[in-house]
Amino acid sequence: MTSKFINISSPSSHALLLELNRKLVNAFSTEIWKEYGHTFDELSTHHEDIHAVVLSSAFPNTFNAGLDFNGIGVSFDPARRAVLTCDFLLDLQHAMTAPERCPFPVIAAIHGSVIGMGVDLIVACDEVDMGLAADVGTLAHLPKITGNQSLARELAYTARTFSSDEALKLGLVSRVVEGGREAVVGVALHLARVIASKSPIAVSGTKHLLHARGHR
Repeated sequence: MTSKFINISSPSSHALLLELNRKLVNAFSTEIWKEYGHTFDELSTHHEDIHAVVLSSAFPNTFNAGLDFNGIGVSFDPARRAVLTCDFLLDLQHAMTAPERCPFPVIAAIHGSVIGMGVDLIVACDEVDMGLAADVGTLAHLPKITGNQSLARELAYTARTFSSDEALKLGLVSRVVEGGREAVVGVALHLARVIASKSPIAVSGTKHLLHARGHR
């Protein structure tokens, strides 16, 4: 399977590494977010040998710089523009939540900065290792992950930055890894290998039940 903006490799049996690779900061244009959703949907369709996936970045200092607004504007009248914007956001939400639909766990290995829509990417994953305007998933996921509606409102209203240590304290990530990109990805791949060694049927069923519980 080939991809223009996502490097796909298999560093160990039954575990894949997906690296976002759009220069210079992985800002998501329409082309890359469509490719992102398509990639996960394709992997879900042909998942017999895939037991776990690690999502990372090819760049050491940036995981994702959010949405690239260049080229997504339209010049139609306001009514048509509103409809197109709604359709655009629905398609974007569908792509960003593609990891949720995968039958295997997706581990986000975060290193460097995460801006705007980058948070939407990680909250749709199952496990996160770390070293808001128009919403495409964060406002739905964040209160459930942190168990704190007030915090979700504060972050959404202020758009303030927060460190990996605060993200760990809030429950947004599962652990903080000392070191750079290689250390973070190494820890995530080790976790992927552990998961990949388990029964894929049991893991897939567990993921389905956990997500079903979260969407009640």
